[in-house]
Amino acid sequence: MTVSAWLSLLAICVLGAMSPGPSLALVVRNTVNRGRGAGLITALSHGLGVGVYAAATALGLAAVIATHQTLHSAVTLAGAGYLLWLGASAMRAGHPATRPDADPTPPDPVPGDRSAAARDGLAMALLNPKIAVFFLALFSQFVTPGAGAATIVLLAGTATVVDAGWYALVATGLSASGGAAWLRRRQVWIERLTGAVLVFLALSTAATVLG
Repeated sequence: MTVSAWLSLLAICVLGAMSPGPSLALVVRNTVNRGRGAGLITALSHGLGVGVYAAATALGLAAVIATHQTLHSAVTLAGAGYLLWLGASAMRAGHPATRPDADPTPPDPVPGDRSAAARDGLAMALLNPKIAVFFLALFSQFVTPGAGAATIVLLAGTATVVDAGWYALVATGLSASGGAAWLRRRQVWIERLTGAVLVFLALSTAATVLG
């Protein structure tokens, strides 16, 4: 993988992690209800779950490319369509009905110790099928014929570190004065920026396949 391709992957992973949703709500709740330590554990376990999905997706795409290039092109176009839908939805974040704070939020986590926080984060990642679909759409442009173990490890590792790092920053920021208010004030613009990048990525990916 080239440096420019990895930087593109890094940027999309960062924006994807920053996009508000149920995972963010879980980290926020565990941090507020159980303390910064529990929030950090939730962040790390969520990142681990994301890494499992990322590795499985990359391995599956590598196998598809090795045997069915046409099928890979179809998967890539489907992924581009999904990213386009995600981006368009995110760019509508200013509408009251689509504000991130309007819902959706997961059920309140069961009170408990730090092992419960780890369970919450891992379960949120592994039981969210949208994460798997997102990585299928994302990795379809980065997994190329001949992609070896090093590339797959890089893909999964980047997704894991970015996801865990972002939510760790959220947990740490919420522990400081004004952290929650700062996050709430910027949710809409985070969604809109994420949406714009996802739309651009979707269109460029589709153009590459169709061109």
